[in-house]
Amino acid sequence: MKVRRVVTGHNAAGKAVFVSDTQIDAPAYGIMPGSFFHKLWSADTPPSFPDEGKEPGGTGFFPPKGGYRFMIMTLPPHDSVNVVGDKRALAAEARAGLSGLIEHMEKNGNGMHTTDTIDFEYILSGEVTLMLDDGAEMTLHAGDTIVQNGTRHAWQNHGKVPCQIVVFVLGVERTPSGMDLVRASFEKK
Repeated sequence: MKVRRVVTGHNAAGKAVFVSDTQIDAPAYGIMPGSFFHKLWSADTPPSFPDEGKEPGGTGFFPPKGGYRFMIMTLPPHDSVNVVGDKRALAAEARAGLSGLIEHMEKNGNGMHTTDTIDFEYILSGEVTLMLDDGAEMTLHAGDTIVQNGTRHAWQNHGKVPCQIVVFVLGVERTPSGMDLVRASFEKK
């Protein structure tokens, strides 16, 4: 599925103009069958205006402090995921295309991860369960929003259809003592 992305900017006189009207595709990754990430816009630094409307581009899946990512994430129903093939090769493929995502996932395969970001998410369609490190869970449905404040979490789709989530991620600074709290909480379990 492709997503239409329209971008505005400024011309040499400072007038607002349409810069592009593009269809953005999301590649498939064998290690995450049915999952798609439409990377719509990204930067590793805050924007400034006027600009020409060219995407600054970001390095890595998650942004550094002051950077941002805008995407649509599609998660398949959990019971429909069946990884077929050499898992190491498939993971390497995903690392190349989604640099930084796989590396943030905990090794036990439960999808838990922690990032130095504040994530703003809107459930576009379907439903998804958000799980926190203390075992708390909340199921979100189309039309719901979530603000994720750098917490350790995982997503699972227990529904019958894919879940699409609009995501805006902003890189923030985590204090060293803040990360110590996250680690200490995890180690108690």
